[in-house]
Amino acid sequence: MAITWRVPVLVLAGIVPVLLRPTVGTAALWVLIVTALTLLDVWLAPKPSTLEISRSRLGGIRLGESTTSDLTVRSPARRVRALVRDAWQPTAGATDNRHRIGLGRGDSTRLRTSLRPRRRGDLRALGVTVRAYGPLGLGARQRTMPVAGSVRVLPAFEARKHLPSRLQRLRELDGRAAVRVRGQGTEFDSLREYVRGDDVRSIDWRTTARSRTVVVRTWQPERDRRVVLVLDTSRTSAGRVEGADGGVPRLDSAMDAGLLLAAIASRAGDRIDFLAGDLRVRSRMRLAGQRDVTQRLQEAMADLEPVIAEADWSSLAGAVAGLGRHRALVVLLTPLDPHAIEESLLPVLPVLTQHHRVVLASVRDPELEATAASRDTLDDVYAAAAAEQTLRRRDHTAAMLRTLGVDVVDADAESLPPALADHYLQLKATGQL
Repeated sequence: MAITWRVPVLVLAGIVPVLLRPTVGTAALWVLIVTALTLLDVWLAPKPSTLEISRSRLGGIRLGESTTSDLTVRSPARRVRALVRDAWQPTAGATDNRHRIGLGRGDSTRLRTSLRPRRRGDLRALGVTVRAYGPLGLGARQRTMPVAGSVRVLPAFEARKHLPSRLQRLRELDGRAAVRVRGQGTEFDSLREYVRGDDVRSIDWRTTARSRTVVVRTWQPERDRRVVLVLDTSRTSAGRVEGADGGVPRLDSAMDAGLLLAAIASRAGDRIDFLAGDLRVRSRMRLAGQRDVTQRLQEAMADLEPVIAEADWSSLAGAVAGLGRHRALVVLLTPLDPHAIEESLLPVLPVLTQHHRVVLASVRDPELEATAASRDTLDDVYAAAAAEQTLRRRDHTAAMLRTLGVDVVDADAESLPPALADHYLQLKATGQL
């Protein structure tokens, strides 16, 4: 049960009879009357369980977007005045979730609760609390009822704003706005008439002999290549770096870069494979021939969270080998952490680079450069020295990776997705996939 603000007001109103007859009996009698009226009101209040409550189905949304949860409340038996609270997990960002309703017998109403989730994954409703008031408005019956509901929050994919410009570059790379030149990493495309300036080595003499004009072959970058995205979900991905909207988890930034690359590679006709893991493989997907590659990847990434453990790169490398022995572009979405790389990743790199083209994409924290440049006070000098040492170790690790044949793309959270996409397009243009 619950009482309303009217009960203490009614108790204070007892000052009047006490002033008229200042005895202990008067005060006790007044409190007894208020208690009796409150209990009677609670007894006359309708039971919350008599209400029929249902929730509309919610779809998936991206992190940072808003949605609404709709409840339908119906009173089949009697008139009801109530306060309804639609409770969600705190990270669901529920606002305006308390609703006052007044229903007649057989009436129904729809209640809307705004949701703005603050993390990825499946966020669930905790229940619907109904406080049904009595006819006097002094007391109420209260009960929390389980009404199932959830919203699936996908990665934000902020980097999709870079997609149109990179797709335009891809179209130019395909040859719609550029001359196609035969070379490594290209395949035959079509035949056309010779124009002045064409390479005479591209002339197709058999076709020319059967026609009245000189015909040349055209070439385009090879399609149907393999791109394997490997997402590190170990402890190093749990850190936060400075981004456009404040602190950004390294894992979310890596997801953003992977989604942009997958969107471009799928448009280029390449096959996409996805792995995520730390001590063990957490997610594995083969997306060859799928049209909705980005949507499928977002679904797979939604539930991934950093694990406070070191990455087992030997296990992840074995999972990459399990996807096939054909040459592929393997993109390692992992922080450029010198200790973690030297201890776990370096021993397995020769196996990967022997069969594949390997790219390491890392989120760089711009706060390190800012700290290294600040020398105003003595404390700043010590902090700058530590930051400078960290930056030098990172640069040394990156140089060591490059000597092993690994391409390193190291950029801040905002710049990493387009930088990785540009590197892929460059490899595509030069036939190095």
